[in-house]
Amino acid sequence: MGPELSLRLTAAVEKMPAFPKSVQRILELTRDVNSTPKDLVDVIDKDPVVTVKVLKVVNSAYYSLPKQITSVGHAVVYMGFNTIKNLALSIAAIGMLPKDNASGFDIQQYLLHSLATAGLAKKLASKVIDADPNDCFIAGLLHDFGKVVFAQFMPDEFRLALQKSQSANSSLHAALQEVIGADHVVVGAMLVEKWRFAPALIETIRYQHLSNFRDTDMIACVFGANQICKKLSFGFGGNPVFDEFPQSVQKRLGGTLDEVIASMGKLDEVFEEAKIFAKL
Repeated sequence: MGPELSLRLTAAVEKMPAFPKSVQRILELTRDVNSTPKDLVDVIDKDPVVTVKVLKVVNSAYYSLPKQITSVGHAVVYMGFNTIKNLALSIAAIGMLPKDNASGFDIQQYLLHSLATAGLAKKLASKVIDADPNDCFIAGLLHDFGKVVFAQFMPDEFRLALQKSQSANSSLHAALQEVIGADHVVVGAMLVEKWRFAPALIETIRYQHLSNFRDTDMIACVFGANQICKKLSFGFGGNPVFDEFPQSVQKRLGGTLDEVIASMGKLDEVFEEAKIFAKL
């Protein structure tokens, strides 16, 4: 990547808003082993937008709780610390998505794909020893966020790459390399680095494609979840093709793509939860 392209990508990333302070604080809490549910409640309570949306999801028919939940404290009791934390992070990520964009990129389908990938990555983490389910959720949620940067700030080139990928039924990753000279994982990694996420999450976003792959538990979970979502056509992140699992991923997840799908039982719950979150 030449200096001119590097400058363009940096400028595009700099135009993206920062995560809200409340969400930055939630991320800090997730990295602090001494943090308590009360700490999380205190942070969310200070952000009325996040509070309203958390309560809206918790009280949705999907969760079928026995009574109306009226406070974040009660939501944490009923749903658990990690579920509420992931919901707050999802709300923040959704809040950064543009209502529309000049590239023609379908943001709602992208969002469904990202939320489903997050839910599946969290589920796959139970298959490996050293993957944290909640870190995998966040990585799955943000794995394609570089596409949002392209859609907003390099829309003409992104539209052309999308068209090339669709017409040839080939990888969007390759089309972006051809049209722009860099793909969404490069920009996505720059973005999460700007947002000061943990190094392992930056690495997962940067090295999730087979052309530049790293063999870690988190990458295996996010890669696996991404391919499952593409194969089952849940949401659409702009890429019409899926990849079979390489040997390293098969070893970590316990089988081929089809074998892992079969081993996971009903996936409808993950997809339904993604739909609920997407309505935010």
